[in-house]
Amino acid sequence: MTDTPIKTHRDGHVLEVTLDRPKANAIDLATSRIMGEVFTAFRDDPDLRVAIITGAGEKFFCPGWDLKAAADGDAVDGDYGLGGFGGLQELRGLNKPVIAAVNGICCGGGLELALSADIILAADHASFALPEIRSGTVADAASIKLPKRIPYHIAMEMLFTGRWLDADEAARWGLINHIHPAADLMAEARRMAALIASGPPLVNAAIKEIVREAEDMKFQDAMNRITKSQFATVERLYRSEDQLEGARAFAEKRDPVWKGK
Repeated sequence: MTDTPIKTHRDGHVLEVTLDRPKANAIDLATSRIMGEVFTAFRDDPDLRVAIITGAGEKFFCPGWDLKAAADGDAVDGDYGLGGFGGLQELRGLNKPVIAAVNGICCGGGLELALSADIILAADHASFALPEIRSGTVADAASIKLPKRIPYHIAMEMLFTGRWLDADEAARWGLINHIHPAADLMAEARRMAALIASGPPLVNAAIKEIVREAEDMKFQDAMNRITKSQFATVERLYRSEDQLEGARAFAEKRDPVWKGK
């Protein structure tokens, strides 16, 4: 895509998605719908294994909801499209890894977008906040997700006060995985994506489904679902050519060739 607020680039099994809406990469309804189409296509393309989401420029990853568009008539409860706001938060069946490469300011719905990824890498100048409290609204998705990702008291302070975290503090609380110099961020995200994409895609899918579905389950209940063949991705993995390939490669002392079949 070229003349859209969302730029995409395929490199082998990896899809790069860049939010490019000057000046701040804010998301309006139309942009959210495009993002939903992009991530749905990623989900459904058997040749794509990993996605990277980032922002254009050096200052903003994403500040979230476009308040200017809202002032012009975009309803906050309007049609966000497939996957909800930003195309990721509520996209059903997304059993592929997503990496967020946070290249700058990441706040509000932008932070919620990053929280929808599986791995978060950040530039050393990146910053994070949930400023919704200051405009009299609620960071709804973050209120659900953030207290499960970082210490409860830190999450609640962010939600109640809107205070900012720099990259070092975000890493200290486990909000992000790694900090990189801004000039190296995308190279490091691509390196991580290539590493994951080189692995067995059916195992990655099983990991995603188990983690997602078991989040609010007791351990034994989740294990029972696995043993009773109630996770589709796990059953597909156990009956796959790749399962046999892994064992054969080990026995033959060679690198496995994963086909996702």
